[in-house]
Amino acid sequence: MEDLNGRYGLNQAHSEVVNACRIIEPCDVLDMGCSSGRNALYLSQRGFRVTAVDANPQAIATLQSIVDQAGISTITPQLYDIHQADIGTDYGFIACTVTLMFIDPSRVDAVLADMQQRTLPGGYNLIVCAMDTAEYPCPMNFPFVLGLGELSAAYKGWELLKYNEDLGTMHNGAQLQFATLLARKPG
Repeated sequence: MEDLNGRYGLNQAHSEVVNACRIIEPCDVLDMGCSSGRNALYLSQRGFRVTAVDANPQAIATLQSIVDQAGISTITPQLYDIHQADIGTDYGFIACTVTLMFIDPSRVDAVLADMQQRTLPGGYNLIVCAMDTAEYPCPMNFPFVLGLGELSAAYKGWELLKYNEDLGTMHNGAQLQFATLLARKPG
């Protein structure tokens, strides 16, 4: 399988997206905060039908250009402001990796509620978000960070296939604590 990410100068897909693809069968997936499409390309190559959304028009234009050049029919790039918390369509899988920390903290609960509502029964949510804890204060000035146990508490009633609050490294080298959740909605 050709490495489209490398071909178009994008970072590799997020490791948690790669891991999730080991359990999740191809379905309709929403890539929230897709940037230039590193996860969308990976998911598409594995048989997923991807709606890739971002609030940055330049990122969406870049992804649309890649989709056009590569002749990919399974990725639909769309301009979307996550703050709206109105996805409008149901998905089998919603991935939101290193995105929540860039949104207005007052909208996070609504965004999470919308993601959960728009996930099909038996479907999955994947979230990776920076944390700020006493032990590991967040070194970056993100608008939003999670506290201990906050993300898992938001998914009460869902099956947590993976949950941790481990140290990780941003693509720019900054080390910080991340909450990582892969949860399955009750069928």
